[in-house]
Amino acid sequence: MSITQGATSADELQRLANDHLWLHFTKMGGGEPPIIVRGDGCYLEDIQGNRYLDALAGLFSVNLGYGFGEEIGQAALEQMRELPFYTNWTYAHPRAIELAAEVASLAPGDLNRVFFVSGGSEAVESAWKLARQYYAVREGATQTSGVEPGEMVGRQVGGPAPGRKYKAIARNIAYHGTTFGALSINGIEALRTPFEPLVPEVRHVSNTNRYHRPVEETEEEFTAFLLEELEQTILEMDPETVCLVHMEPIQNAGGSFVAPAGYWRGVRELCDKYDILLCADEVITGFGRVGHWFASERYDIRPDIVTSAKGLSSSYGAIGAVIATDRVMEPFLDASSMYTHGITFGGHPVMSAIALKNIEIMKRERIMEHVLANEDAFRSTLAQLLDLPIVGDLRGTGYFYALELVKDKETRETFSDEECETLLREFLSPRLFEKGLICRADDRGDPVVQISPPLVATQSEFDEMTGILGDVLAEAWERLQ
Repeated sequence: MSITQGATSADELQRLANDHLWLHFTKMGGGEPPIIVRGDGCYLEDIQGNRYLDALAGLFSVNLGYGFGEEIGQAALEQMRELPFYTNWTYAHPRAIELAAEVASLAPGDLNRVFFVSGGSEAVESAWKLARQYYAVREGATQTSGVEPGEMVGRQVGGPAPGRKYKAIARNIAYHGTTFGALSINGIEALRTPFEPLVPEVRHVSNTNRYHRPVEETEEEFTAFLLEELEQTILEMDPETVCLVHMEPIQNAGGSFVAPAGYWRGVRELCDKYDILLCADEVITGFGRVGHWFASERYDIRPDIVTSAKGLSSSYGAIGAVIATDRVMEPFLDASSMYTHGITFGGHPVMSAIALKNIEIMKRERIMEHVLANEDAFRSTLAQLLDLPIVGDLRGTGYFYALELVKDKETRETFSDEECETLLREFLSPRLFEKGLICRADDRGDPVVQISPPLVATQSEFDEMTGILGDVLAEAWERLQ
């Protein structure tokens, strides 16, 4: 019996956490962490018995909510009994095969080949490596030789060819993960700076946030600006060296940026024009967050590569995937070629069984239909918060929204760094938690509150989260006066 299942007291668990657990993205001198012990539906409970509405779905990821642990756990148990682990390095096993086929059937277009990893950062890392090697293999610059069946060795011959395509383009403020390659693509400067120099070479172009653009600018003009900037960046980098354009269908960091009309068609055309692979980062938007299995389908993005994780298992298991088109896979089908990359736990049998059960439940519970049927009601409920003087903008779609906070709604003036520190971290985040709501107050970019609940949420949860947000944001405004 583990200590958490035994007689360990709340005080002892808190002491053990303080002494031994190193939290992610957390200032470890900032006090005692909340200890969450159970969940059901859209709600969590801490070790003190306090109940919270999880309006962030963990980290935009517990798409099914917390109520299917027994059913999904049974699938995991059965797989543990049958085959607890085997690798996808050279070998296959039934659950990875079945999950790859299922994901390919759900993905739009000819996104038919699935490479499994352990999570989102690994998916982004793998996608960039795939794009780099795709062009090398296609042009004959990379070969594998002397590889016997079952041998996990690849050898690159001759090194990088002149003009080899290896560079990537992403967008400002966009979060794409924390491993070195993913961090290099990451558009959040504060996360990159401590670890520089990073992997060369990535440039970042404007994101699709319209809120602080000129008021008189039309949507068509905004689209033209974005596409002209992207093309100019490609030309400045030299198209012969750019292998990847990597973008989220809806950008999370900065607050649920939806692209203007014509944007994705233009990005696709530029990638085709300059022979660059387009990767849609669907780590968050995949598996129902916007009412489709993939947001690429909703926005007709037509990517060459898709990265996914989070909702693939509703975070009941640690699994991610890179999904590639037949065109991207084709050069690797030659007997002398291989994608020289692998992850020990990629396609793990138990994680694959969990993901398969997650998808089965999503279909049975009609999660896509539920999100599409309720997204307008969700938005209109949140839109009541626009009456508050501190709320300047509401943006997003599906079950994926953000509220931008402002000092002045007329001028759209934002808060200073010092004000953000006081407003977001010292007041809003702890006050919302105290009131029983988990969401994210964030200032990677302009200050926003991000709202992304489990996809099983209904009007009752919409009303509850909006009520708590309204009270706390009104209190925040009073404190600022």
